[in-house]
Formats: sequence, structure tokens, C-alpha cells
Amino acid sequence: MIRCCYLLSCLLVFGVLSCRQKQQSGKTNTLSQKQINEQLVEANKAVLDTENEQIDNFIASNGWNVITTGTGLRYQILEKGSGSKAKFGKLVRFEYEIKLISGETIYSSLISGPKEFTIGSGGVESGLEEGILQLKVGDSARFIIPSYLAHGLSGDQDKIPSKATLLYSLKLIDLK
Repeated sequence: MIRCCYLLSCLLVFGVLSCRQKQQSGKTNTLSQKQINEQLVEANKAVLDTENEQIDNFIASNGWNVITTGTGLRYQILEKGSGSKAKFGKLVRFEYEIKLISGETIYSSLISGPKEFTIGSGGVESGLEEGILQLKVGDSARFIIPSYLAHGLSGDQDKIPSKATLLYSLKLIDLK
């Protein structure tokens, strides 16, 4: 569904960029940059609306009770820990499983070991950083990360395709 909307958005963009209006004098007038930008913004909004609808339907069909942040990250704390709260600048270590919204597991700490990163230094999905900041050591949670907070249009050039919504199941095991 998202790929279909993405394709339609691309076609719309192509159509907008190649569209020319004829004036009565017979001269060709291209669309202004402002008109092009407005149409691109509308196309992007439509794609985002479609992805958000897909995520909301997924949540409803699974009966999950999630919290939605201002950025669109959805998360649910499944088990509460008793450790320190995650903060910027801290090194986090966690066990994880990453799935596509289709259910396909693409990465897992069972195969590659726990993941580590320093919060705020980049190198991971912005949605993952935002979600980790909601946790304490020992917490288990699930994050639903929309594509624009994950790998966006490019995917990860490996297993995560373009415009993929990611489902993270994780447990925060250490914070330094």
C-alpha cells in the first residue's frame, strides 16, 4: 500500500514537473516554484497519511495500547524495569528484534548480539533514539517507527526497504 502511494506520489511529481499550461497567446508557461512546492507538500502529506493509517490499522488489529509522541513514534512499555532512566550522552545496550510491519523479522540480537549506541550521537534511527529516551534499564518495550523516523526513502541498503515502517521489540539491559 505504501509503495503504491509512493509510486503515485512519484507520478504526481513527474506530472507536476512536466506540466505546462498554454496561454491564449500560444506561449508556454511553466508552473511557478511555489506551485510546484505546494503540490509536492500535498503529495508528501498524502503519503504520510497513508502510512499513519496503515500503522493505526495494524495497532487496532493487534489490540495494542500504545502512546503516540508528537513526532509519530508509537510505543508501549511491556515490562517495567527499576534501573536508571536513559538520557542524552549515555551509552545504551539493548536486546532487540526488528520486524517490518508485514511481520518479517529482519534483524535480531539473537543473531548479531545486543546493540549499543550513545544517545544523541546519531548513527541509529531517530525514532529508536526517541523511544529509548522513554525507558529505564530493565524496561521491555515495543516501538512502531514510521519510515520518516527510520530509514526513509533509502532504506538501509540491506534488509530494510524504502519507506519501511519498523517494529522494534527491545529490552534495555545497560546504561553507562
